[in-house]
Amino acid sequence: MRDICAAAGAPQGSFTNHFRSKEAFAEEVLDQYFDYLKGLVKQALNDETRTPRQRLKRYLDIITGKLECDRWRIGCLIGDLSLETSSQSKRLRARLDAIFQEWRTQFASCIAAAQSAGEVDSKFDATELAEFLLASWEGAILRMKVEQGPAALERFKTIVFETTFKTSGTLNTRTRRVSGRSRRRGAKRAPGRAAVNLKADWR
Repeated sequence: MRDICAAAGAPQGSFTNHFRSKEAFAEEVLDQYFDYLKGLVKQALNDETRTPRQRLKRYLDIITGKLECDRWRIGCLIGDLSLETSSQSKRLRARLDAIFQEWRTQFASCIAAAQSAGEVDSKFDATELAEFLLASWEGAILRMKVEQGPAALERFKTIVFETTFKTSGTLNTRTRRVSGRSRRRGAKRAPGRAAVNLKADWR
């Protein structure tokens, strides 16, 4: 606290009068950080020039760039405080939970849009996918801090967009291609049967 007051040029008494506890100060810092983070979320997820799936990836790329500027040594304050204070402060734990819920809602909306557009499989609920995305991303950031390098972040992005958030159209295109080859082979052997199968596909 003394160092913060010295850097701000403020008397320590003023600081302690304004913030009644260290929890109150930590909560204010957390809110300021989340406001900053929400600006980055808005920058990525509200970008109408990209598809919803591309917006999700864009957000992760933006955060990767920010972490690179800090030489992979500084992670996410929300994740850090979740580890350090959630078992010690009921007040901060409640605030962190509220932040995660608000954060999740923003991503769930984008994921739902991606599902409606046919970009992402609708097998799982959009809110559950948003929870998975954020929790896994926070884990990758923690690993990044240990390694002090981007490998964990890049590995996560590659795998998640080739599995959970894989473009549905890619799978459908391959399926249609295989089906098309099968129909062509069948047509050579039995034209009448192929015609019946093609009609069945349109029903």
